Amino acid sequence: MNIDFESATFKDFENIPGYTMSERAEIFYDFLNFMSSNGHMNYRLKNNSGCSSVMNVNINETQNDYVSFVSNDYLGFTQHPKIKQAAIEGIQKYGTGAGASSLIGGHFVFHDDLEKKLSSFFGRTQEEAVIFTTGYTANSATLQILLQKEDIAIIDMAVHASVYEGCVFTNTKTFPHNNLEALEHILKTSENKFRTKLIIIDGIYSQDGDVSPLKEIYKLAKKYNAYLMVDDAHGVGILGDKGRGVLEEADMLDKVDIITGTFSKTFGNVGGYVITDKKLAAFIRFQSRQQIFSATAPPSIMGIIKAIELIDEEPHWRKKLWDNISYFKSGLNELGLDTGNTCSAIVPVKIGDPNITGDVGKLLIERGIYTNPILYPAVARKDARIRMAVMATHEREHLDKTLNAFEDINNKLRIAKI
Repeated sequence: MNIDFESATFKDFENIPGYTMSERAEIFYDFLNFMSSNGHMNYRLKNNSGCSSVMNVNINETQNDYVSFVSNDYLGFTQHPKIKQAAIEGIQKYGTGAGASSLIGGHFVFHDDLEKKLSSFFGRTQEEAVIFTTGYTANSATLQILLQKEDIAIIDMAVHASVYEGCVFTNTKTFPHNNLEALEHILKTSENKFRTKLIIIDGIYSQDGDVSPLKEIYKLAKKYNAYLMVDDAHGVGILGDKGRGVLEEADMLDKVDIITGTFSKTFGNVGGYVITDKKLAAFIRFQSRQQIFSATAPPSIMGIIKAIELIDEEPHWRKKLWDNISYFKSGLNELGLDTGNTCSAIVPVKIGDPNITGDVGKLLIERGIYTNPILYPAVARKDARIRMAVMATHEREHLDKTLNAFEDINNKLRIAKI
């Protein structure tokens, strides 16, 4: 089987008919070498410095500083001294690991404190949070245990991969992104056919940075007796007057049945959470395979507790972030570049052609800008883009340097839409 490396994506090597696992690995290895040779290998680069708006990166065995847009650490909290100190104190008091799963001795006071802090943060004090060691498993492990073959998950097609993995044991229907008419059609045709109907959406979508029409989807959920789950990984700490995310902005913090999210973005750590009513929370704790068979998070997650507090104590980080978002997006749009419908810290420059997108990523690196070209299957084949995450710690000079680089690249490759 011949695969055209010029137009191929990672997905094309997932399962090649007639090829053994070793043969698939060999041809994929050749593809990685091809990407490296043409400068399109902007993935798994070795970072020599901490997560920040400027990072020291090893590229082609050479270390240089780059203005970085690859981190979802939107408020810069991975480097906040108070958060670092809280994590250090957690380690000093409890050690470096929990040593067991939550059911058999790995549930500590700092886990309990974090779960209570989360419920309080979202104003869901009558409900409970369940924490996971990754945001991915917060979705996948929860959905795998809540939904079975008698149930159905109704999914916006742009949700995170973790949601799709979580629905492998149940029936699924996807609807075009943010398409309310298509969603209602699925709800109508699913009436009285399934034991549980669960609509699953993101608050902010990770590739386009756009917002879900939450109020309208909630109305449809109630009309057709469905549950609603919202993963607001990219909205919490960013949107809303108090940084509670899309749900706060839509005045729906108390409406959604299940809230999920991650600690790896605004909260500057790693892990994930689910917030729901006490009985469902207990069911997840005692039935989820990840809760039963995986060790719990280490004491360094005490830094997350401090990060949650700082959302309220230091709102200037959110203001600085939005100043940066507005300035950067306006600059890109003035160049005629397509940033889509983003209304968050995720700012894409949509290009379309995957090979040209790879060239843009290469040219940005050459100009000292570290970004991620995003290709199929993360987005549609003809919707390739450069995805950038703006941070509160970006300075105006960083943004201007990037805008100047895009202007030069546009003059060379003509990527502007107008």
